Amino acid sequence: MPRKPQTWDDYDSAVSQIILAPSDSEFLDQLIPVLRDATTSSRIGSLVQSLSQYAEEREGDIERIGLTKHEEFLSSVNQLQKVREGTVALTSEILDLNQSIQASTEKLAEQKQALVDTRGVRQNITDVSNALEESLKILHAVNSAHDLIRKKKYYAALKSLEDLQNEYLVPIIQNKFATQYKLADMIQKSIPASQKAISEAVMSDLNTWLFIVRESSQFLGEVAFFHTQERRARQKERIEGNKWLNRFKLNSAIELVFDENDEFDVLNNEEISVDFTPLHEALHIHEALGQVDRFRVEYAATRRQQKDLIMPSSESLFSDDDDDSLKSLLESVAGFAIIEKATMQRAPSVRSTLDVDELWDSMCQAIIRIASKSLEGVSNAELLVKIKEDMAMFIETMEGWGYSASMLNNFQLVLFHKYAELLQRRFGTSFQEAVSTDDYMPMNIKTREEYDQVYSAILFDDEVPPDEITLPAVFPFSKMYPLCCLYIRKFEQKFRLFTHENFDHPNIVDETLRTTLDELLTDIVCQTLVERLNSQYLGQIVQILTNLEHFEVACQKLEKLLIQGRSSTSAGGPVTLRATELFRNHKKTAEKRIFELVNSKIDDLVDTSDYDWTATQTPTQTSSYMVTLTRFLENIMSSTLLGLPHEIKELIYFDALSHAANKILALPLSPDVKKINPNGVAAMALDVKHLTDFVSQLDNAFMLQQNLDELQQTVALMQCENHEEFYDISIRNKKYGRVDAMNGPLLLEK
Repeated sequence: MPRKPQTWDDYDSAVSQIILAPSDSEFLDQLIPVLRDATTSSRIGSLVQSLSQYAEEREGDIERIGLTKHEEFLSSVNQLQKVREGTVALTSEILDLNQSIQASTEKLAEQKQALVDTRGVRQNITDVSNALEESLKILHAVNSAHDLIRKKKYYAALKSLEDLQNEYLVPIIQNKFATQYKLADMIQKSIPASQKAISEAVMSDLNTWLFIVRESSQFLGEVAFFHTQERRARQKERIEGNKWLNRFKLNSAIELVFDENDEFDVLNNEEISVDFTPLHEALHIHEALGQVDRFRVEYAATRRQQKDLIMPSSESLFSDDDDDSLKSLLESVAGFAIIEKATMQRAPSVRSTLDVDELWDSMCQAIIRIASKSLEGVSNAELLVKIKEDMAMFIETMEGWGYSASMLNNFQLVLFHKYAELLQRRFGTSFQEAVSTDDYMPMNIKTREEYDQVYSAILFDDEVPPDEITLPAVFPFSKMYPLCCLYIRKFEQKFRLFTHENFDHPNIVDETLRTTLDELLTDIVCQTLVERLNSQYLGQIVQILTNLEHFEVACQKLEKLLIQGRSSTSAGGPVTLRATELFRNHKKTAEKRIFELVNSKIDDLVDTSDYDWTATQTPTQTSSYMVTLTRFLENIMSSTLLGLPHEIKELIYFDALSHAANKILALPLSPDVKKINPNGVAAMALDVKHLTDFVSQLDNAFMLQQNLDELQQTVALMQCENHEEFYDISIRNKKYGRVDAMNGPLLLEK
């Protein structure tokens, strides 16, 4: 508690106390309260007055002492002067000593301060050294982690960062007053960046691996195709030794059992080796970082991008003489898909079955889209066979890896229908050329080589074997027939070539083969032959009829061959070609056309008869038209109609004789003929006898002569002197039963 200042009413005692103060500090201590209290001018004046009074009193005391004790005062003064001088000297020494002591004290203080400072610095240095040592441990751990990253030891680096956190950073950060707190906090905050750097580094290595894998996909697919080809060869050898194995395809359980001893790792062999270490390492790192989901998404996106890079930018994948682009694409897709399947097996957390199948479906759709677009410009059927084989190799390879090939199998049908279309177009042109350039003459074969070619082509009829044939020989068909047979055989062979192996649609193949052959035979062969029936050349019509007969038999044989050649999985039952019935029906058309031509010739000849029905002399020779008529009938039988079946020739003869008889009988019945005398009847009777004699010499004359009965009986009626016999029913039925009841009276009247 501060001391309360003293209040001075009278400064005399205060001045005495102030003056008598033993030291300067006490003097000031006495003086300051008095000065603080003397705040007004009047009180200050009192203080000054008291001091002045005190000074006057002391001066008076000094004068009084000096006057009374002058000598003593002087001696005292001298003594005081000496004392003063001594005091001054002593004071000087004391001052020097004080300065010396003060200088020593300052130096000692400086040294002590220096010592204190030195101890503080040393402690600081020790603390800093300890802090640096701890910091160096942290930094060494950090550098060690980054050095491991540079050495691509990513998991070790990640583990090192984890140990750094647990051993150093977390304890330091928990103690906020620790010396290394800021460093630890800074490094702790940099840990995510380091982890990200590890993630980026491992993803960079993975992307490099993925790039290498993508670049080697085609070669991997090529190796896989080669392995599939070797499996095919081994399976073919087994089938040759045991036909029962023919029912088991590649990738079937039986084939896999037989082939299990021939182990071959497509991903690791003498040709190629795919190391999945970068993938496993990336997965391991992201699992440690708890980023598996993000890693899976990034990996899937990268693989989708790589899939798009595999697909060609142009949709013109192949041309008429080159399918290498398609094969390369299939090899690349196969290698890519094999990597996907192997990834799914080795790292199911990265690639699921759904992911792999989705990517596979998209690649199949892209292949089909590009190949379908390229097919529009293909006109080479052989190229389609190569494409189909490449596609089949691709399908069998990928089925061996567990992929579904249903989409590609369906696309094979597109290839097949395109192939069938090109074959039909090509062979349609060949059939058209064979039919249109035919000479429509019986085929004359002079050499053994010619007959061997014809015999090898005509497998549809029972021809004479080459070792039994006598050459030269003439065959009833024209050269178009064996050519068409040859084309049919080649057509079937090429069809079977496309579908013989690695094609899963036998029913469609058999039906397409049947319908296509049917269309070729009906729309080209049969239709062209029918169109040529408009010819006026009888020999050509007869040859067409002969060819139609052979084609009908060929179609019947072809139906049996199609049954024998169809797949065991095809539906049973007979095979029927429309062409068979069509050829059979148009044989009638050809026969009718022959009848028309023969009858037309007969009409022309009979129209030249020029009978003189009222001749004055009895004729002695047969009319020239009748001679020509019988010669015509004889010639067509011995030459033109020679190649026809016997029953058809008889039918033609029968119809021709019937038509000739009716035509001759119509001559005297003509309205232009008004009157007939016996000489005119005799001329007609002479011609009828000539015709009858001709017919009597023919084979089966008994049947053919029935066509002349009406003509003969009519001539006999005209020569009869007793015309009343015709009107007598009993006599008419006996002698003139074939004479028309209306024509008889008319002729008798003439």
